[in-house]
Formats: sequence, structure tokens, C-alpha cells
Amino acid sequence: MTKKPFGTLPQKDLLTVAQLGPGDVETIFGATTAIKSDRAAYSEALRGKRLAMIFEKDSLRTRFTFDVGMQDLGGSAVFMDHRDVRLGSRESLKDMARNLERWVDGIVARVFKQRALEEIAANCNIPVINGLSDHVHPCQALSDFFTLTERWGNVKGRRLVYVGDGNNTCHSLLHVAARLGAHITVCSPEGYEPNARVVSEAMLMARESGSDIQITNDPELAVKGADAVYTDVWASMGQEDEIEERSSIFNDYRVDEEMMALAKPDALFMHCLPAHRGQEVTAGVIDGPNSIVYDIAENRLHVQKAILVLLMGDKR
Repeated sequence: MTKKPFGTLPQKDLLTVAQLGPGDVETIFGATTAIKSDRAAYSEALRGKRLAMIFEKDSLRTRFTFDVGMQDLGGSAVFMDHRDVRLGSRESLKDMARNLERWVDGIVARVFKQRALEEIAANCNIPVINGLSDHVHPCQALSDFFTLTERWGNVKGRRLVYVGDGNNTCHSLLHVAARLGAHITVCSPEGYEPNARVVSEAMLMARESGSDIQITNDPELAVKGADAVYTDVWASMGQEDEIEERSSIFNDYRVDEEMMALAKPDALFMHCLPAHRGQEVTAGVIDGPNSIVYDIAENRLHVQKAILVLLMGDKR
């Protein structure tokens, strides 16, 4: 008989971590631990269930982990490639959503605009999961912090320093840190800080959890004494025309051996991948002994399987 993860998620969708309650992240992590530790026990958790995978952007980790995850859980996934034809151009998002809910049991979407996800979710009665948008990347940040939890036992009171562009991944890291009581410092060049609304959301959550949130432009000050250092590409998908300009602006924000030496001796290095060695991080750091980038990539599979079961599984 298939085991069930502990707890449930009251939400229909996972569009952003900001919509999760104080105990919801722990529920996801508890389910992740259970599923990761006994794959066979959950091999029929989503038997007969189907997932639609709508992708406007290229993907390795998100596409493979959701597809393989559904197979591991006894379900199936159907890939919908929208890289050439943008969502809503051939058919309205409303009509797409209302058709899909008749055929499948859940949707994961990797999109350019957060509002596209919100419109899909508003027009169907099946779960919608954010596989990445211009605003947030919740599955990535949940996998990041689950990996830290595995390493440390508890992230509360630990400090993660994010160095680089205040982008979608950074936004979700702020949300998860604030929910779990982890301290987080974001260090970006002036004008590239995280969205002010996201910072306000995180600050509000931090009042409950005890998380300390700092935003700065000074890499040396930020990284000093850090428990973990995180970076991401300087130009995300859709910003290719800004690569040359950003390379100059972000040059002092490269995570190299000298910067890591400012953190604690056992500080972990984190990156959501794909990485550009020699740009945002040196090869010596990302390929070094304190790098956990591939542990995080593996945990994308386990965390997303937990999310799928919690949102698409039997709620009885």
C-alpha cells in the first residue's frame, strides 16, 4: 500500500512561495524526505494522473525532473513546447486552461510572464505549478533550502548570502528564507536589487519567523561570515541583449576564491544552474569541495515530487 506524506497543502496552486502559510514549507520538506527515502513506497502515489508541461523557455532540470517525477509516482506527463509560439497568441489562456482541465490533473508552466501563470490558474480547477516565471522560481528555492536543511539539520539562524542580480530565483530565496527563519543578505549592483514588493513580502514574513533580511551593494561586507554563498547568471533568459553591459556592471560581484575566503571556512557554495564558469563564478569555486550545486539539482526531483503529490494526490 502506498504511503502518504505527512500533512497537506490547502492551496490549489503553487505560483509563489509567498502564498504558502508558515507551516507549508515544512510540510513540503517532510513529504520530500519521505519520498526521497523510500521511492518504491510512492511508486503509485499518482497512478493514472496526467501532468501538462507548458514551456515557453528552454529547460534541463525543470523539464526532466517533472517528467521523471511523474513517472516515478506512477503518472505521466505531456510536454507542450511554446518556445516558438508564445502563450496566448494562437488561443487565449482562458480557453487553453479550460481545455486542459478536462484532459489532465495538473499543469506545470515555465513562462516569461507571471501574469500568464496567474491567468491559467484563475481559469481552471486543477493545480498549477510555477516552473519558473520572470517574477519568481519557487521550486528552485524550495530545493535550495531543502538541501541546506539536509546539510545543517535546521536553517534557522543561518545566513545565506546571495550575490548577483535580484532576479526571480533571488525573489524566491527571500520568500523561503523568511518563512523558515533563515537570515539572508542580497548583494546586487545599484539598480539591480530585488523587487521592492518582494522584499516587503519577505520582511512581513520575517516578523513571524525571526529571519533577518539585508539588502546591500557591498560584496565584501555581505559575504563576511556567511554560512552559504549563492549566485546566479548575470543575464537571465530574455536578457541576452544585455550580456555585454551586465558583464561590466557585475564584474566585482563574481564569486571567486577570494570572495569565498571572506565567508566561514566551511561555507557552502550554491548555484541554480546553468552556470557560466569565469563569469558569475570561477571554476575553482563551483567545482570545489564546498559546492553543493549537484545536490541541489538532484533535490529538484524529490522536492517537486512532493509538491506533485501534495497538490495532485488523494486529499482524503
